[in-house]
Amino acid sequence: MKKHASLILLVLSILFLRGGSACAQLTHTDKGAVDQTANTLLKKAAAKMSGTVSFSVTVVNLDSEKKETMRQKVDILYNAPRYRVKAGSIELYCDGKSVWQYNKPNKEVVVSPMSENDDDITNPARLLSNYSKSFRAKFIREESDGTAIVDLQPIKSRSYHKIRLYIVAKTGVLKKMEQHNFDSSRGVYTLSNFKNTKATDADFTFNTKANPGVEVVDMR
Repeated sequence: MKKHASLILLVLSILFLRGGSACAQLTHTDKGAVDQTANTLLKKAAAKMSGTVSFSVTVVNLDSEKKETMRQKVDILYNAPRYRVKAGSIELYCDGKSVWQYNKPNKEVVVSPMSENDDDITNPARLLSNYSKSFRAKFIREESDGTAIVDLQPIKSRSYHKIRLYIVAKTGVLKKMEQHNFDSSRGVYTLSNFKNTKATDADFTFNTKANPGVEVVDMR
């Protein structure tokens, strides 16, 4: 997992599902079965990833042997494909082309080009719009409380075997996301404080003038 991706598994999906007895609809192609129910939900989510939004994610890392090993609150400002992430002493800024990773204690910012692979971890809009290139989507079920569950399974080998999304079926609000790792550990990401907000271009770039004395390491 890349250095940007290791900070968070941020996601923002808005899905809509009718009826408590919904089941997956499969279409068979030359690439295998396609879950049309899951695909329809994810396409609707991608269509609604517009404008500028801010939200908080509480990240809990569940170890295979320990109940909890880490809890971190992450504040995110997002405007596809740009984002700003604040997680403790680490800040990420992305203007859609470059990524600034700022380490406050070290007074250092590393600048690198935005990777085409920054999809499932730090770029939720790209995940939702391009998920079919990297994942197989599977609609699991709708639970009695109205929560719909969709799994994304990586096509190529990764450090985890699936990403599971929990969505309020009626409102389309994402409640939770889980990264299921091969070692039985799990990252749990709970979304809160979601709202539309205003932002400028400056919000998505690191301001060196406002942070004198910070060493800039440009890897572009």
